[in-house]
Amino acid sequence: MYLSAISKFNCSTPARSIYGDLSVSGSTTCMRIAVVRSADGEIAAEFEEGRLERPRWTGETPISRLVGALISFKPLYSVMKLGARQVLISTAEKTNIPWRDMTREILESDVYEEKDAVEDSSIVYPDYYLNPFHAYDEGNLSWLAAAEAEAATMSMIRRAIPYASSLDEANQIVRGNWLQAIESHHHKYSGNREIRDILDIGCSVGVSTRCLAERFPSAKVTGLDLSPFFVAVAQYKDKKSQQRKEPVIRWIHGNGESTGLPSGSFDLVSVSYVFHECPERAIRNIVKEVFRLLRSGGTFAVTDNSPKSKILQELSPVLFTLMKSTEPFLDEYYLCDVEGMMQRVGLVNVKSSLTDPRHTTITATVP
Repeated sequence: MYLSAISKFNCSTPARSIYGDLSVSGSTTCMRIAVVRSADGEIAAEFEEGRLERPRWTGETPISRLVGALISFKPLYSVMKLGARQVLISTAEKTNIPWRDMTREILESDVYEEKDAVEDSSIVYPDYYLNPFHAYDEGNLSWLAAAEAEAATMSMIRRAIPYASSLDEANQIVRGNWLQAIESHHHKYSGNREIRDILDIGCSVGVSTRCLAERFPSAKVTGLDLSPFFVAVAQYKDKKSQQRKEPVIRWIHGNGESTGLPSGSFDLVSVSYVFHECPERAIRNIVKEVFRLLRSGGTFAVTDNSPKSKILQELSPVLFTLMKSTEPFLDEYYLCDVEGMMQRVGLVNVKSSLTDPRHTTITATVP
C-alpha cells in the first residue's frame, strides 16, 4: 500500500471512497482499504480489524477488572487523570496543534456573552452527565472543557492517522470517509431525496457540524449539545468566521435523548464521537429520539470508536488504562449493540464500516 499526500482538503471537497476487504494469508485479521479521492489527488490507507470482537480491556475480563480496580483507587485515579490530560496536550503540540494558544484565545474572548444567549435554564442534566470525564472534574460543564475541545478534536484526528504528514491530510481520511459514508448511504437507500435539514446531536463546539454544513451547502443545519459552554463556543466561533449575513447553522442547548424538536423534521441526523461517553440507556434513548426526528427515507449516521479496531485492541496497558480513567462509560459502549438497537426501533439498511483505523461509521434509514 502507499500514501500519497495532497496539499489541501476541506469538508466540502468532493470525494469518494472505495472500500474492499482483503483476506490475509495465515491470519484471521480482516483488512479494510479505503481510498479517498478528491480533485487534488488521492490518499490510500490500510484499516485493519483485529481478531477480537472488542478489546480485552473491556467488559468482564481479568484485564478489565484490574484496570477498574486501579481507577477506583482515588489517589491513583488523580494521577492517571492528570497523565491522560498531559498525553493529550503533548500529542497535540508535538504535531503542531497549538493547544494552549487555542485555549487561551477562547478564554480571553467575549464568548461568555453567548452562553447567556443559548442556555436553556429549564434543562435538568442526567446523572451520568454530571460525572467527571475527559480529565475534567465538571465533565463538559466547564469553560475549560469547551475552550480545549477543538484542540482535543484535532489531536484525536492526528492520533487516528499517525502516518499523515499534516492535520489536513488526516482530516482527508477521517472526515472525508465519514462524510462519504453518509452521502453514499443516503444516495443508495433514499434515492434522489434531497437533504434539506440536518441535525448534529452532541455537536460539541461545532467541528462536525461545520463539516456537515460545508458538505451539504443547501441544507439547513442544526447543532445540538447538552453543554451550554460548548454551544456557546460553537456559536461564538461560527459568528466570528461567518461570511454570510444569514447564519448557516442554528445552535441549540438541548438533550439528545429528548430534544423537543418536531417529529419528522430532518433528512439526516448525525451523532459523532458521542456514544462512547454515554451509558447504554442514554444510547438507546438517543437512537429512539433520532428515529422520531427523521423523515421517511432519512439517514441516521453514527461515528465512534470501533471495538474491532486493531489499533484499539492492541493499545499498550498504560494507554488503555489512561483512556479508561477519563471515560467512565467506555465499557458500556464497547458492550453495546448499536446496530441491533437501530434495527429494534425500526431503522433499516443498517450498515457499518471502518472509516479510519480507529473509528466505525454506522448508517441506517427510516423506512
